[in-house]
Amino acid sequence: MIRFRTDVLGVPALSRLLKARFSDTLNPVAGSLTGVWRTEIGELGTLLLLRSFSCQDALLKARHRTLESRTPFGIKMNDVLIEAEAFEGFPFLKPPEFGECGGLYEIRTYSLKAGGLEPTLKAWQSALKPAQAYTRHLITNMFALDGASRICHIWAFDSFEQRNILRQQHYVDGLWPPKGGPEQIIHAQSCLCLPETFSPLR
Repeated sequence: MIRFRTDVLGVPALSRLLKARFSDTLNPVAGSLTGVWRTEIGELGTLLLLRSFSCQDALLKARHRTLESRTPFGIKMNDVLIEAEAFEGFPFLKPPEFGECGGLYEIRTYSLKAGGLEPTLKAWQSALKPAQAYTRHLITNMFALDGASRICHIWAFDSFEQRNILRQQHYVDGLWPPKGGPEQIIHAQSCLCLPETFSPLR
């Protein structure tokens, strides 16, 4: 996951640069583009970009190339901050399926207590099927390979109203959140995002 931060007025130009770079078939960007989102509620002036790699070695090589480039991802704007994070998908989840997924995305990041990843994985695996009317909106969930222990999960809905109704219903029914999961969380943050036109996930 890469966060591109700039001022709010600079986001459209940044998006155009990224679209052009990922459309360059003669000099392709490493990794497979999964999704690109613009924050609407949360930290404004941010584009989030998710790529997948065949292995960690390929990811590390791509990160080195980014660090060594004077114009990473074709960006020549001098007011852009690039923050890269490495994640691995939960082993029991399928890779994201591209296409129309609703249009409103929620990206949630939970910082976990020490030793909290294993019980978090078990809690989520147990909760997915019983809460499938809600969890079918889950695009992916990943755990961090660098930095603080944390997970990042991405959801897609048709609307904010749909999200709220599903969450409230599953809370009342005791199907969500995953039992034993919230106890592992120290800090949580969320942002609502819209996909860019060139995002494989829309």
